[in-house]
Amino acid sequence: MNSFIKTLLLVASFGLSVNLFASGDHDHGQDEHDEHHEEEPQKGAHNGRLLEDGDFVVELAIFEQDVPPEYRAWASVDGKSLKPSDWKLEVQLTRLGGAVNRFAFKAEQDFLRGQGVVEEPHSFDVKVTATYQNQQHQWTYPSYEGRVTMADEVAAASGLTTAIAGEGVLQERIKLYGTIVADPLRVSHIQARYPGLIRSVKPTIGTRVKAGDVLAMVESNESLREYPLHAPIDGVVVERHANPGEFSADRVLFTLLDERVLELHLQAFPTDASKIKTGQTITFSAGGVQAITRTEYITPRHGETPTLEVHAPVDNSAGNWVPNQAVEGWVDIAQTPVPLMVDNRALQSFRDWQVVFIQIGDTYEIRPLELGRSDGQFTEVLSGLKVGDNYVVENSFLLKADLEKSGASHDH
Repeated sequence: MNSFIKTLLLVASFGLSVNLFASGDHDHGQDEHDEHHEEEPQKGAHNGRLLEDGDFVVELAIFEQDVPPEYRAWASVDGKSLKPSDWKLEVQLTRLGGAVNRFAFKAEQDFLRGQGVVEEPHSFDVKVTATYQNQQHQWTYPSYEGRVTMADEVAAASGLTTAIAGEGVLQERIKLYGTIVADPLRVSHIQARYPGLIRSVKPTIGTRVKAGDVLAMVESNESLREYPLHAPIDGVVVERHANPGEFSADRVLFTLLDERVLELHLQAFPTDASKIKTGQTITFSAGGVQAITRTEYITPRHGETPTLEVHAPVDNSAGNWVPNQAVEGWVDIAQTPVPLMVDNRALQSFRDWQVVFIQIGDTYEIRPLELGRSDGQFTEVLSGLKVGDNYVVENSFLLKADLEKSGASHDH
């Protein structure tokens, strides 16, 4: 059984309470088999919620047709409609986290119209106060949507992680492909200083040597005296063309490579040339390993294609990289500070919105967002979220899946 199925079973075993459109003021629709929700409230002629106190009845609806969401209300006494000028109304909404929205109402045509937009999500505790003939009538009820309650142990088992929304820097990047190669400044080709007979050879291919170590002893043809061949650098013997009894001639006998620092070569088209400069940060990866370096210099690339080659050093002290390894890299070409941004892993599509889930205690709720610029990893938030909000980053799709499982819809 894979980990994803185990997580779903664990969530089911603990139980996950969903409040998607419970006791809504507007026509959301609801799965008649959804046991998580209260019964639908009684609706009036304008598809609003009926609030009754004796023979005094208020119908309160969120109207959204061709206008931003707004409250509209009608009243009647003993079944007879009241003129909007005959009564008064106030509505107070308390949202998750404690934010309060208050709405006054003004008479318009045959109804009272709320002054202000009922911002999404339409998820709050509602307090309604109506005044008629100097007598107050008051109702309170929950009206939730896009809300999930999950115990801490279930959230932990589900792999949910959170982050604090705040300011940051968007990185404009260019994606390039290339390879890691040996640094030519760290490769040494060793020949005999004086031609002669090779008397002894110490290292084999793959042997690590230090600068000054003796690699071979050679008997000079001129003096008939033996002299040592020393390693000029620290490195690994990657080539050996010397065996005892052979004549050294003027060929390369050993090739050493200091693989602790390699070189990154990325290919870029001329259209990107004006954007890439020395000193820019490069993030490169292969095989699940990622590292960061900086552009050192840029050269034309030999070959038939009109490309440039971006060069950068690679710290290989941990031995994560090998020469001729294919990699992909992202060059940071610009930095844009933004006052509020979110991790792209947190974003989910819900209805016709892009949303994140905020967390307060064991309750999670959608926040529809207006988004701005993105660098592929983070996205600017223009509205819908506040600095300091705690939002779900990893596995937020589990929360979305549970909302969708309820089968509810929202009619705009």
